[in-house]
Amino acid sequence: MAKLNPYLNFDGKAEEAFNFYKSIFGGEFRGEVFKMGNAPGTENLSDEEKNRVMHIALPIGDDLLMASDIVPSFGQTLNVGNNNYVSIFPESKEEADRLFKGLSEGGNIEMPIEDQFWGDYFGSFQDKYGVHWMVNYNEESAK
Repeated sequence: MAKLNPYLNFDGKAEEAFNFYKSIFGGEFRGEVFKMGNAPGTENLSDEEKNRVMHIALPIGDDLLMASDIVPSFGQTLNVGNNNYVSIFPESKEEADRLFKGLSEGGNIEMPIEDQFWGDYFGSFQDKYGVHWMVNYNEESAK
């Protein structure tokens, strides 16, 4: 079966955001942080665009969170929206609280993390980088 991994785009903040995520989840980046300036055909980019991230990846459990920055001079624009969420399924209620508190710091909480009518411990928010997250702990699924 194919594996799916979320891939995020940023407007010059990919490395900063991923260092923040790394501080919450732990671990190390998979491979190097590839910069736009290392790619062929980018000689005419500004220094700022050359320093943007072409690819970054952070293993989280058995999954991989990946991202890159857009390049405005290539005609790329970033429209932050609520059509994508990264949904996390922690192994304990304590881990759910830690992840929710850490990732939502400086962001906007949509739904505080708490016991829900469907039986799960759930909350959602947009982090300070505009990425939408859901934290969902289900005691039965965690076993």
